Order: sequence, then structure tokens, then C-alpha cells
Amino acid sequence: MNEDDIWLAGVDGCRAGWVVTLVRPGGDEARVQVEVQFADILSAPEKPAIIAVDMPVGLPERTGAGGRAAENAVRPLLGARQSAVFSVPSRAAMAETDYRDACAVALATSDPPRKISKQLFMIAPKIRAIDSCLRDDAAAAARVFEVHPEVAFWRLNGERALSEPKKIKGKPYGPGLDLRRGLLRAAGMPPALVDSAAPAGAAADDLLDAFACAAIARRIHAGLAQPFPDPPPVDRYGLPMAIWA
Repeated sequence: MNEDDIWLAGVDGCRAGWVVTLVRPGGDEARVQVEVQFADILSAPEKPAIIAVDMPVGLPERTGAGGRAAENAVRPLLGARQSAVFSVPSRAAMAETDYRDACAVALATSDPPRKISKQLFMIAPKIRAIDSCLRDDAAAAARVFEVHPEVAFWRLNGERALSEPKKIKGKPYGPGLDLRRGLLRAAGMPPALVDSAAPAGAAADDLLDAFACAAIARRIHAGLAQPFPDPPPVDRYGLPMAIWA
């Protein structure tokens, strides 16, 4: 296939569902849109060859200290930003829709015992949505890669942790957002869209994180990206449990 016909997607969860940045393997052609369902990204008219998403992919049966091997592999890279990497609990804990029940199952399926964080529990429906799309569809699973924006920005920043957060006390932090915009422009993401307002239903940092995922989608397409850990372990459905950058 001609590269001019190929779309790649960077995806981040947002209030309205998913913010999607569609880019070509090179050049400035890009689109930004919001999808309500993850399945709609897989079946989008652009048929993205690679979907790099900021959400855990692959769920373990049990976890150790710090969650999966993926989380433990990337945290040391991020310095002060490592708290952005949540510990992913077991598949059974992620299946629970009540927080207290999820914590009880997480405690029973982790060593040392650990509850599920409230931040991760809040995104559990999105994790389940991806899992339901991929675990019985090998073709879809082959297109979807887990990315973490802070690890993506570490890569774009010359393998150095960022010096500024994107939020302080839950509110957007201008210097941190501007730092990320500069890295995205330098990585070849289209400046007009990087500097634009986020679409309805998404926040400014959601848009920038989606573009960071798109930058890693380009690296994956070019064969330059690295999984953490390498090689990735797989879950019971054969889904790799790794963060790509």
C-alpha cells in the first residue's frame, strides 16, 4: 500500500469518549475527531493501520508490586512524572463495576496485596471496552498498541523526563502544555492542529496526549518503536502487555 493511503491514529480517552488524531506516516495531513466508542475507531473510514492508545492493553491474572511489568519498566524513565503511570490490577479486578468489589478482588489477586486506585477505576470502562474489542479479534489486536503519553514525551524529548507537569492540582498548567506542544511540533506533528483548541468533549491535554500517541504510531509504523518490557509478556488472550515508545 502506498504510504499516502495509510492512516495512523493516536488516541486518548476524554470526557466525551475518545479523542483521535489521525496522521499519515509522514507530512502534515492530519485530522482530529472525537469518537464515543472505541470500536468506532477500529471501523473508521480511514481504517488506521496502527492505533496507538493511552490505555492499558492486556490484563494479567495476578500482579506484583507496582502492577504489570510494563508499568515497572517505564516508571524509572520518568523522574517526577512517574506518578502518572497507574498500577494495572488483575483482569478479575477490572471486571468489577463496584469500587469496593474491585478493591477486594485486587487485594486477593496481587502480591503484595494492593487495592485498585480510584484514578484507574474511573477509566476501567474504557479499559474493558478495548479489551472486549481485541481479545477475540486477532486482526484488531494486531493494529492496537498501548502507549503512555509521558513515556512518549520522554522519547520525543531525547529520552529525558519532562521538567514540567501538564496539570497542577487538576488544572491545566500553561508552561507544561507549551513544552509538550513544542516537542510535538519538533516531531513533525502539524502545528496548526497541535496549537488549536481541543474539540468539544476533550481537554487541551487530551489533544496533546493523543498527538503524542500519534508520534509513537509513526515510530511503530517505521519499525523504530520499542516495547517496555522487551519482549512483552502476553495475557491469557495473547494480548501483549507492553508500553511502546
